[in-house]
Amino acid sequence: MQLTDLLNNEKDLPIEGVTSDSRQVKSGFLFAALPGNKVQGTKFIEDAINHGARIILAETGTKFPENIANDIVLIEDKNPRQAFAKITAKFYKLQPENIVAVTGTSGKTSTASFVQQLWHLSGITKCASLGTLGVRGPGINRYGSLTTPDTQSLHAEIADLAAAGIHHLAMEASSHGLDQYRLDGVKIKAAAYTNLSRDHLDYHKDMNEYFEAKSRLFSEVMQKEGVAVINADDEYCAQLIKICEVAGHKIISFGLSGEDIKLINRISKPDGQEIEISVEDKIYKLTLPLVGEFQVMNALCALGLVLSQDNNPEKYIPLLGQLRGVPGRLQLVSGHPKGAVYVDYAHKPAALEAVLKTLRPHTQGQLICLFGCGGNRDPGKRAMMGKISLELADQTIVTDDNPRYEDAAKIRSEILKSIPNAKEIADRSEAINYGVSHLNEGDVLVVAGKGHEKGQIVGEVVHVFDDVEEVKKSIGKVESK
Repeated sequence: MQLTDLLNNEKDLPIEGVTSDSRQVKSGFLFAALPGNKVQGTKFIEDAINHGARIILAETGTKFPENIANDIVLIEDKNPRQAFAKITAKFYKLQPENIVAVTGTSGKTSTASFVQQLWHLSGITKCASLGTLGVRGPGINRYGSLTTPDTQSLHAEIADLAAAGIHHLAMEASSHGLDQYRLDGVKIKAAAYTNLSRDHLDYHKDMNEYFEAKSRLFSEVMQKEGVAVINADDEYCAQLIKICEVAGHKIISFGLSGEDIKLINRISKPDGQEIEISVEDKIYKLTLPLVGEFQVMNALCALGLVLSQDNNPEKYIPLLGQLRGVPGRLQLVSGHPKGAVYVDYAHKPAALEAVLKTLRPHTQGQLICLFGCGGNRDPGKRAMMGKISLELADQTIVTDDNPRYEDAAKIRSEILKSIPNAKEIADRSEAINYGVSHLNEGDVLVVAGKGHEKGQIVGEVVHVFDDVEEVKKSIGKVESK
């Protein structure tokens, strides 16, 4: 590929690859020296050139050191992150024909998975989902650790999927990914918004900035005259609808107040929920094999995204009854002789509140909540989550999550300020074993915070750790007594 294929530039140089990591640079690469919160990419320009970079993308006003050879091309842009995303999309070329995306504080992973499941159940076999759980689809199961991968990895993955024949893709869109322009250049036809609650305020300065990052998916990233699927019950709904109207998008609203997909009634059952919905003024009754109202909302959001590309309610609505929950999202770990144990990813106040409220109707005995909070993340939510557990659970076990570089004891103490009567067990494995071994008849234990994660981050070390596997071990000990 030539430079002129990517940009209007007078020099027609061959480009062998693109990256923003100087360690990955090879001969003939374009290196993007991106601005960072901690380290500026311009510090690595010389290193990238030494590795073979011949084209440098950097912020307007960047100057080369005097010892840089004259044949190195400098491309300046006032927004190099966005420019890099668009260049990367052009470099990799291929994308699935039908791409939909979902953003919001909670529900992204489940919604994207449900979209992929509905497509597959309807007979569309060449479909996949991309996000927190990695890449999933028929014959595809690649684990990932980021909701939205870095720019180069994201566009390379999308191209690989297209090359493998995937023509339907449902992807998650995080606020970080949107704020850092990683998704720019992705040809998104429809986008969904689940909800917005306190999260990532260690990155965004306030809720308005957080919402603005999310809304970029609709105002700037999604293709013109796309379809916006919006939660009508969320407080930011009206603002987002105005943004979508300005962009010329068609709007599908869902929820209790939804005009297009409306939840009329919901009855909790031991193995799921009976729901009644209205779609295009027609009533449908079905059993959804998922627990909790928020999972109903995720399913309706997914239905909206599917209908945005193929408006055939009669085909897709019956398939809702075959949906399966995703790993680490209210995942029941079966086998306990007396109680029930669920593992959930809830690591923010609204998510923990939703999980506890969801499990209360399914609890005949005591509802026990086990959780911790991550280090180097919004400290303001720690006491909030403690208070939520105090109010909604019968017992609380406070343990470690991913301490990262913070003092784990300090994190626990900040949670315990609002719930001093909680049981404190620092070691997460011991805490899980304690919770599981003390369950009585009809009790429910929720192990919250890490969900599908396979490791626990302490300092620079990622220790192998899986909540589901730890619960299984503990249940095995109970059964053997």
